[in-house]
Amino acid sequence: MIRRRVIVRGLVQGVFFRDSTRRVAQRYDVTGWVSNRADGAVEAVFEGNADAVERLVAFSREGPRGAQVESVEVTEEQPEGLSGFAVR
Repeated sequence: MIRRRVIVRGLVQGVFFRDSTRRVAQRYDVTGWVSNRADGAVEAVFEGNADAVERLVAFSREGPRGAQVESVEVTEEQPEGLSGFAVR
């Protein structure tokens, strides 16, 4: 199990980024959360097997249709054993 925190910048709010991320996370059995930040970015935490988490990180680099991702910051963290996936 691995954990990654991602911060996605660009046109990423108001384009269903959080809900799309939740759906992809559920498809790949990844736990964690996704949230809009006050600075206009989207922040998310993904926990799960390495392949599944990397798929979520890759999705974050593109986002849903309508998103314009300018940058993605990825940080490796220690897994906490989260359950479920929340939109905050």
